[in-house]
Amino acid sequence: MNFLEATWDIIWFFFWTFAFIAYLMVLFSIIGDIFRDSTLNGWAKAAWMLFLVFVPFLTSLVYLIARGKGMAERQMRAAQQNQAATEQYVRSLAGSGSSAEEITKAKALLDSGTITADEYAALKAKALR
Repeated sequence: MNFLEATWDIIWFFFWTFAFIAYLMVLFSIIGDIFRDSTLNGWAKAAWMLFLVFVPFLTSLVYLIARGKGMAERQMRAAQQNQAATEQYVRSLAGSGSSAEEITKAKALLDSGTITADEYAALKAKALR
């Protein structure tokens, strides 16, 4: 085997490795979409999975052609739901978030004698920023 043949063997190896990994990514995206789709009933999900196991390449092409647009919409909706959940979680950790609520809490602490007037003024200034 000469140098040129060895070089082409390496190039073909990388090409087929890339093609295989790309195919696996598409396959796992389809599987994730099948289970994410709430409009499909259990039998339809089972049928898609059965065809993906026994005729994977053809089934992948048919799925992407027939349900590709909906696949993108479901993925976008899931990303938006995850973003909203993350924002809600961060807000819950950050506190109440409302300036009026912070000032009301600080006033209650002042009225109960827990904090001084100077501390109340500092908390009020911080809440208004």
